[in-house]
Amino acid sequence: MGNETLDAATREKLLTVSTATICTALFKRGLSNQFIQDVRPVSPKAENMVGPAYTLRYIPAREDLNPVSVFQNPKHPQRVAVEEIPPGAVMVIDSRKDPRAASAGSILVTRMMQRGIAGVVTDGGFRDSPEIGSLDIPCYHNRPSAPTNLTQHQAIDLNVPIGCGDVPVFPGDVVVGDQEGVAVIPAHMAAEIADEAVEMTAFEDFVTEEVRNGRAVIGLYPATTEQARADFAAWRKRTGR
Repeated sequence: MGNETLDAATREKLLTVSTATICTALFKRGLSNQFIQDVRPVSPKAENMVGPAYTLRYIPAREDLNPVSVFQNPKHPQRVAVEEIPPGAVMVIDSRKDPRAASAGSILVTRMMQRGIAGVVTDGGFRDSPEIGSLDIPCYHNRPSAPTNLTQHQAIDLNVPIGCGDVPVFPGDVVVGDQEGVAVIPAHMAAEIADEAVEMTAFEDFVTEEVRNGRAVIGLYPATTEQARADFAAWRKRTGR
C-alpha cells in the first residue's frame, strides 16, 4: 500500500473539523481506535494538520549497530525518510511509545518543513522541542526528549504499516491533527468521513448556539424532535451552512 493522493476538496473539509468529530464519524462505521494515544501538540497551531501518512518505523536499538557514526551513511533510513517524504504528507513515526530518546530534532523537522510536508507525529518524543514548537509546522509527540534516537531506537523501515500510539497506520491513511491530538482515517473512507464531519460540525455549531441561549439538550442533541430538526433547517438557511 503506497501513499494515496488526498484530493483538495477532502483536504479542505478536514481542515475545518475536529478530531473529536472525526472519531465519532469513524465510530459510526465500527472503528473505535483511530485516535493516537498519549500524543499532543508540541505547540498549538491555528490550522489543522491534514495529509496522507508516510511512515517511519523504529525498533529497539542494538548498541553495536547504532554508534553515532551511522548518521554518516547516506542510506540511513531516518535521513532517507526526511528527503523522501512527499510534500503534503505527514511523517508518522513508530517509536514504540518510548520517549526516552528523541524520534527527531529541530534540524530534521526544519528540513521537512522546507520540503513542504504537512506535519510530523511520533508516539515518542522530540529533542529541541522549544525550537520545533516555534516552527510553522504542526508537530505532535508524547513529551520532550533530549537524547539522540540512537540511544534507544534504530530506524529500520520506511513507508510500511506501523503502530503509532496504539493505532494502526498504513501508508496513505489520512492523518488529521488539531489542538487535542491526532486521528487517523483509513484512506478509502477519507472523503465520506470528511463529508459527514462537515455536516456534524454544522449541527454541533447550531446546538452550541442553542445551548448558550439556555436551551436544554434533551430532544436537541441528538435532534429527536420535529421542532429541533425544523430549527436546525432554519439555522442552516440563515447561516448558509
